Amino acid sequence: MKALTSGIKISVIIVLLVHASIGWGQDQWQAFQNGGSLQNEKWELPTQWSPEGGIQWQARLQGYGQSSPVVAGKNIYVTSVEGGNKETLNLQAIDPKDGSQKWIFSHPNSSPEKNTVMVSRAAPTPVADAGGVIAFFEGGNLFALNHSGELRWKRDLKQEFGDIKARHGIAASLEQNKENIFVWCERMESPYVMAISKLDGKTKWKQAGLGSTSWSSPRLIQVGDESHLVLSAMSLIVGVDPNTGRRLWEFRNVTGNSSSTPVPISNGKFLMGASGGREGVESVPSNGVISVKKSAEGYSVIWDWAAEKASCSFASPVATEGRVYFVNRTGIIHCHDLDDGESIFVERLPAGQIWCTPLAANDAVYFFGKDGSTSIIEPSNKFKVLAENELWNEADKPIDPGTEQDAQNRFGGAVLYAAVVFDSKLLLRRGDILYCLNRLNDKQ
Repeated sequence: MKALTSGIKISVIIVLLVHASIGWGQDQWQAFQNGGSLQNEKWELPTQWSPEGGIQWQARLQGYGQSSPVVAGKNIYVTSVEGGNKETLNLQAIDPKDGSQKWIFSHPNSSPEKNTVMVSRAAPTPVADAGGVIAFFEGGNLFALNHSGELRWKRDLKQEFGDIKARHGIAASLEQNKENIFVWCERMESPYVMAISKLDGKTKWKQAGLGSTSWSSPRLIQVGDESHLVLSAMSLIVGVDPNTGRRLWEFRNVTGNSSSTPVPISNGKFLMGASGGREGVESVPSNGVISVKKSAEGYSVIWDWAAEKASCSFASPVATEGRVYFVNRTGIIHCHDLDDGESIFVERLPAGQIWCTPLAANDAVYFFGKDGSTSIIEPSNKFKVLAENELWNEADKPIDPGTEQDAQNRFGGAVLYAAVVFDSKLLLRRGDILYCLNRLNDKQ
């Protein structure tokens, strides 16, 4: 077990070194899923809260959205859309101290589309760094602002490259390195991926996409002394050179991988989560650890191990203390040994279905239920629930135009989409509300 724990610590060091190269600190969360760094033994997160207590502040957002908040400098950034046809796009800067709004940037949507629970709504997560924040919306609008809310540059990718139409919309968040952002539009016709300069918004390169269904996000993963931009779409994973867009390798021994984003765990290794097999391809692996290695002949990509029965839905898997956790669409958790993939336990989470990727903090793993409940479990070989918390009451109705068409639709209403850590505080994003939880506000 000590060897496994040491391996995880080495993985964390590698990810933190990558973060340091673009100026990330432990009190910042500058991109979707924190660039894949989802666990930190130094996080001292809150353990108890309810609608009646334990919440430091909550901020009603201008519109409704499905993106994760990001944190940089002295601001929290969150995106949303407004109107029956998503006519208005919003980027809000929130004060971390009290949840008050510092400023809001609103812009007409160049690709208005009916506001419905069946199509993405401000789904892509922004990126932020020392220079400011860059937000992308699923219709093709792209905006870069400084930390004071002043527009640095903007682009309309629909106007440049045509309509961005995809089944249920585009959900891919932005990825970034020090110089560029990476935009992935896996649309139904002529999909593409591109690198854009953060400084002036100019295209560095643009290449064809994968041509397969995906709501996953691009992820930079270290392979040897190189960085690969990894894209995951149904039955295909591709590694791209972030400097040129050249395709470095393809991996097709996978299925069901349309939603979960790859999570780096060490150099050349990443976790893959997927919803499982399709008819006729049930034997194809879906969930486990994939390795990428470079040799004189090129790149080899293999499964280190694949879990036979585990699956993921919208959330990515998380690894901590030598264990990997996968949660399926019904809230069943599969825990596996990180080193060899051996099954440790299979249990049902009290929190139920999750859309938000779990987090692992000091001696606890957090699973955030779609309906606002959270199950905190002990990271051990036995399933032990340490705490269960609720974030909102049933009476707290969300401001969600999409649910007016179908109040019972499982994709709308009060949905918890994302969890973010900054300064050992926990930010939870509902479609219409941002909550801040602080360990100091735990019930006594």
